[in-house]
Amino acid sequence: MTLDTEVSSLRQVPLFREVEPSRLKLLAFTSERVHFEPGQRLFAQGDEADAAYLILEGGAAVSIEGPQGPFRLALLGTNALVGEMGILADQPRSATVTAEGATVALRIDRDVFLELLAQFPKLGIAVMRELALRLEQSNQALARSRA
Repeated sequence: MTLDTEVSSLRQVPLFREVEPSRLKLLAFTSERVHFEPGQRLFAQGDEADAAYLILEGGAAVSIEGPQGPFRLALLGTNALVGEMGILADQPRSATVTAEGATVALRIDRDVFLELLAQFPKLGIAVMRELALRLEQSNQALARSRA
């Protein structure tokens, strides 16, 4: 995959629409395209939060360990960002993320991700909105599981 193709892929992601092309090129250059097999973990609950992942193809399940085993919180698809919570909170991973099928993601190093947020406040606001939406969805899922 060429750098221009990576930049083109990033332009399709709503989160990165406000980022100028030269920054997207730098992001594509400093990030790593990674492939996951179905059922393979992107990361596990408790791991160090060293990167965020942007799902380019496929999907990933987000789950936490509960008293009765794993509890699925969400299923994320193309253009979803995952792993940013641990980076922002400077805490270990709060959930396990597993590929739902063959999945391709862009691994964005922690420092690169934080620099992007510092340079593009609109990106930070978009990330906060996404986190708030996920929190609301998690709250609803937990409420349904107790009903």
